[in-house]
Amino acid sequence: MSVHMIYYKDGVKMMRPVLTATEYRNLRNTEQQKARVCAVRSGDEQPKHRLVQMNYSCLPNEDGTLAGTTRMSTTIGMDIDHIDKEQMSAVKDNILAKAAELGLLMLELSARGQGYHLVFMRRPELSQEENLRWASDLLEVEYDKGAKDITRVFFTTTASEEDLIYLDDNLFEIEEVQEVSKVSEVQGATESVNPEIRESVNPSQFKGIPYSEIIAEYWRRTGGEPTEGERNKRLHKLAANLRAICDDSEEWLLELMPRFGLSEQEMKSIVHSACKEPTKGSRLMDQIVDALTSDENESVDENDNENVNEWPMKRMPQGVKESIDAVGPQLAMPVVTAICPCIGALATGVMLDVHGQKKGLNLIAYIAGDFASGKGKIDPVVDTWMSEVAALDKMYQQQEDEWRAKKRAAKNKKEQPEEPKLPVRYLTLNNTVANLAERLANTEGKHAFSFTPEADTVAQKWRSSMSDFSVMLRQSYDGTKYEREARSAEAVNVHIDKLLWNVTMCGTPDALYRVVSNYTDGFQSRIAVARTPDNTFSPLEDKPYVLTPRQTERIQQIAHLLPLMQGEVVLPKLEAKGREWLEQIRLETMKNDDRTKARQRFRVCVTAQRMTCCLMLCKVCETLIQKHGLNGAESRLKQHPNLWKEALLKAQTPTMLEAYDAIADSLLENALHFFRDRIENAFCSRDYAGSNERQRVGKNDSIFERLDIEFDIDQAMQHSVAIKGAGVTRNTVHQMLKNWKKQGLIVQTEAVKYRKVENISH
Repeated sequence: MSVHMIYYKDGVKMMRPVLTATEYRNLRNTEQQKARVCAVRSGDEQPKHRLVQMNYSCLPNEDGTLAGTTRMSTTIGMDIDHIDKEQMSAVKDNILAKAAELGLLMLELSARGQGYHLVFMRRPELSQEENLRWASDLLEVEYDKGAKDITRVFFTTTASEEDLIYLDDNLFEIEEVQEVSKVSEVQGATESVNPEIRESVNPSQFKGIPYSEIIAEYWRRTGGEPTEGERNKRLHKLAANLRAICDDSEEWLLELMPRFGLSEQEMKSIVHSACKEPTKGSRLMDQIVDALTSDENESVDENDNENVNEWPMKRMPQGVKESIDAVGPQLAMPVVTAICPCIGALATGVMLDVHGQKKGLNLIAYIAGDFASGKGKIDPVVDTWMSEVAALDKMYQQQEDEWRAKKRAAKNKKEQPEEPKLPVRYLTLNNTVANLAERLANTEGKHAFSFTPEADTVAQKWRSSMSDFSVMLRQSYDGTKYEREARSAEAVNVHIDKLLWNVTMCGTPDALYRVVSNYTDGFQSRIAVARTPDNTFSPLEDKPYVLTPRQTERIQQIAHLLPLMQGEVVLPKLEAKGREWLEQIRLETMKNDDRTKARQRFRVCVTAQRMTCCLMLCKVCETLIQKHGLNGAESRLKQHPNLWKEALLKAQTPTMLEAYDAIADSLLENALHFFRDRIENAFCSRDYAGSNERQRVGKNDSIFERLDIEFDIDQAMQHSVAIKGAGVTRNTVHQMLKNWKKQGLIVQTEAVKYRKVENISH
């Protein structure tokens, strides 16, 4: 995206990027700016040329100048001027109504108040003028033909709600220059674009991270953005830290620093004061950059709850990104785990091939956390994903209410109204087995979905029939046949060829054990468990994360497109990633003879592939919306039934495959955290009341790693007992060594002596 403020240097128009919405609003809202806008609207034209000027359609030349540049940005500024006064409101409403299809990023009232300026996403296949004509046709309003070149600047108004009508934070996202280069080629630009120009001439990134993200993370770590009364002091501290990654350049800092309403002279004074101190580094800035640039996804010890929810991906597709932004980074993994069953239910026609078996995106999730740990933030996000289904269900439920009213009225009549079989899909768990089974039979072959913010609802309602609940969910995960027969003619009889029912539950860990009480029937291994971080001693947030109207709209756009995807798909890169992960865990667990972890990996792999596919489907929708708008994306999915499959194959990017590793590691870690002891006790003694306290070891402290290069069976026995406890038998150790020999980890040198194979991969 692109927002550049115009300034003059030696009489030449220059451009500098505006990096944040806060900076953008502050530039518009100075007292001088307000006074000039007021004067212009009173009929005085002279102050207009002293208003803040912005460009949205191009990037600067190599020397930072504006004139003659052919470097197009990914956005376009459009001028709609001289509208009849009585039409102003209708034009504005029409633009806002078509915001999604247009890709609207900014809408403002013009300086004279007789028109509008708007910014929208560029369609890369169209030229500048063709983009303007496309938008003009869509909005059914003429654009200013004299404002069609990419270097056109706009006189900006104020940041009031009357003037700045619409602003999307995505306007300030920094795009890679390579993408702009491609746009220039499509438009037939004659000047080639060096990908390093933006970095070298107008530096807006550090190690590939936009300075705007670094500054935002700095505010997050230091108590939020400053308020009036402390802004000078805190801006000075920001400059003192930020200069460590700006070569101590005052000019560079002045371009990057947020202003919060301060004048140019005040900012120069603050920056100069911060830079005149002795040169030194910034440990805090190093930590922030390390956190933002880290691509490592190290394995997590089972006792560690600090890193469980880390989400290493910087860019997630539309819908997923907004879901994470609505709850905050600490709840990233829980909210991703919670929404994937929603996405799978919405994309009910998608069949994913995993290990040669084609199944729907059938998912069951449980978000575990203590009370007041933030689980409640997930509720509105889930409801937003399912809002379109819920609206349809409401209509069906009204029809059912009407039928009940007619049935009561005809209680003593011979003719009774026929009960409608309506496909309600967003199902409450506060229900009986019979009613729920009947609902599941009436979904017309589509996925049903259930959500509960309190898992104890399930435990209490299904207390006497928990086995039925377990069976139904197990069969829904596999998408297999479900039948329920009763002798009574009045009782519910159900015959479902493929039970499709995705479920998300939130609750405390002890409620999890009431929902999952059997550890040998496979129910536990079919549940994707995430846990909220320990916030016991966390400070109260100054600005709690909330789901905004804009986030809601962007989630609903993706949710609207998902049901249009129908068919089977094979994703070879995702399958290969899953097999690679499985093999890695297999070798790790075999070295430690960890049978419990080794068994868990099988279904974790399947679940993680399904969840990753859900994220990739969102990426496909996002790409279509960006290229064609929401209505255009919907039309293309309907007209070209295989379009989504082709796009999904391309969505197997390194970022998405990295997401698979993060999801799979988290699911495995949490399964072992909550259930390892119970599983082991269940298989050994059927005693489900085993202690949760156990000795846990990492992959580098396994039985195999503890042993010397050469060892005998007694030493293997000794280390096995040390790690697994006194229940280890000599036969168990013999079998473990046999497995190691079979896999080429060791060779037998004598009857009871062994040697590790030195070139084995650890």
